[in-house]
Amino acid sequence: MISSQVLQNAIDELRAITRIDLCVLDLEGRNVVSTFQGDDIPSDTVRLFVESAADSQVIQGYHFFKIFDDRSVEYVLVARGSSEDAYMIGKVAVSEIQNLIVAYKERFDKNNFIQNLLLDNLLLVDIYNRAKKLHIEVEAKRVVFMIETKYEKDSNAMETVKSLFAARTKDFITAVDEKSIIIVRELREDETYEELETVAQTMRDMLNSEAMTSVRISYGTIVNEIKQVSKSYKEAKMALDVGKIFYSEKTVIAYSTLGIGRLIYQLPIPLCEMFMREVFGENMPDTFDDETLMTINKFFENNLNVSETSRQLYVHRNTLVYRLEKLQKSTGLDIRVFDDALTFKIALMVVSYMKYMEKQDY
Repeated sequence: MISSQVLQNAIDELRAITRIDLCVLDLEGRNVVSTFQGDDIPSDTVRLFVESAADSQVIQGYHFFKIFDDRSVEYVLVARGSSEDAYMIGKVAVSEIQNLIVAYKERFDKNNFIQNLLLDNLLLVDIYNRAKKLHIEVEAKRVVFMIETKYEKDSNAMETVKSLFAARTKDFITAVDEKSIIIVRELREDETYEELETVAQTMRDMLNSEAMTSVRISYGTIVNEIKQVSKSYKEAKMALDVGKIFYSEKTVIAYSTLGIGRLIYQLPIPLCEMFMREVFGENMPDTFDDETLMTINKFFENNLNVSETSRQLYVHRNTLVYRLEKLQKSTGLDIRVFDDALTFKIALMVVSYMKYMEKQDY
């Protein structure tokens, strides 16, 4: 519901312009906001006015008005001043407050709608009906960004994001858990993934500098209809998880760049364990020493180039070849051969995935 601060600002501005004092009361006669002391207004009088058929009434020199929310009385407005001016300004105040109620209600309803849309809690017919009622375009290009903050309920991060998108009235900023901020961004027809990457990097840099927090940002694929927004959300969520496992050095990750990591993430753990046993037996990659793992990773980074890898590791070429041959003897895989290198690379990613899932179980 509309906040007391917003109501107070509204009647303070009217008081400053018109010199007419205003007071907003709840249905029990309790003061909500006021520009004057309304203690002399009896609660019984307010309750009787609420129960009456009149929308406005003069009682004991005060002008009483009902403020409606969709045909139901929400507040009572009291205006104090000369009879004709107080009536006119009272009617203006009622109109303004009722418009504020509608605007705040619609904003709340939009947020609720977007949250349920993201979580797939709506039937298809409800999606289109509610979108139409809330004046949300159903056939627009959109993408979902997900921002994971370091701390739960990071209000600074949320306010920074809202300020960044303040001018974009068709975007939606919400949350469905304690540590993530979700942005449903409406796109131009010609907007590309390269531009989305720039947007994500800008958000990351602003949050790092202004909100003083480290974040990870992911985003899904571009969708063309509102019913597909949940798909982009699920992709962004998967990208965030997969990025932690296989691309931990990246703070911005797109679903479209996940590659084979996306496939591994969807494998059942028993199948992963069976694959590892078949390939390595008892010599699992996670039992290798740091030097061996560093050699393997650097070899892969350099596209199986022995000369470049030895140069970057500051070792003689023959030393590197000796390490690779030693690895071949222990695992049966010669990572200088493409097929074996592919098997080994997948195995390392599977190990990372299994370790991540093991941590999640605790």
